[in-house]
Amino acid sequence: MDALAELAIYHSRPFAPTRRLALAPSHLPVDPAPGPGGVLLGGIVAHHRNELDEDLFESLLKLTLQLQEGQRIVQPRMRHRFQDDRHGLTRSRARLRREDGGLVIDFENKGTGLQLMLGAVYTAGGMEPGPRRAVMDAIRKGLRWGGPLDRRLYAHLSGLDGGQEWSADVYEDPVRWALLTLGMQTAADGRAADADMPDRKQVQRRFRDALRAAHPDHGGATDDAAKRINDLTEARRILLS
Repeated sequence: MDALAELAIYHSRPFAPTRRLALAPSHLPVDPAPGPGGVLLGGIVAHHRNELDEDLFESLLKLTLQLQEGQRIVQPRMRHRFQDDRHGLTRSRARLRREDGGLVIDFENKGTGLQLMLGAVYTAGGMEPGPRRAVMDAIRKGLRWGGPLDRRLYAHLSGLDGGQEWSADVYEDPVRWALLTLGMQTAADGRAADADMPDRKQVQRRFRDALRAAHPDHGGATDDAAKRINDLTEARRILLS
């Protein structure tokens, strides 16, 4: 099954005397940020948060802020040396994928939770400045998450409004979902070329029309009105952000 996002890292074995970490080619879409890639990285941190020693919590939080600002990180850091060389290291992976209309993360982890968490943070630190802040925000949300590891987590990481249990379509291609939700798709596949993207006034006008149609007083289905209005509001936010 195709993954929406995938992180791969190389690391020393958990009980090796010298702890090392390196990055591998990964698939992490972040447009619009944080995208599936940011949701995956934040989800990795949330899944392993309880394995993190309390004395390392502040250290990891500080590392996210330093990397976000592009600061040079003196090595080793948090008991691991971050390097380019992968020789002699073991690979671990995590994938974000669809399941039953929602999202799950599959782990192939041969190391520790801390190694995956550090891999997620260093990967985000290597991203372009534009999406880097939003992705680091998703990681910090995961670091502070204390709730269940279910759809509410993924909605929280993505910044989707209200923690609703959104369809996986929202995470895979938020802009396409927003266009379809507002009935503004400009091609058969629901996508719009940059030149054809609706402007702010068009989005606002279409949102008002769709909101009026969704209201029960104007013939909208009463049972579905709240969800429809919530979807329209989120679609407008995505297109105007």
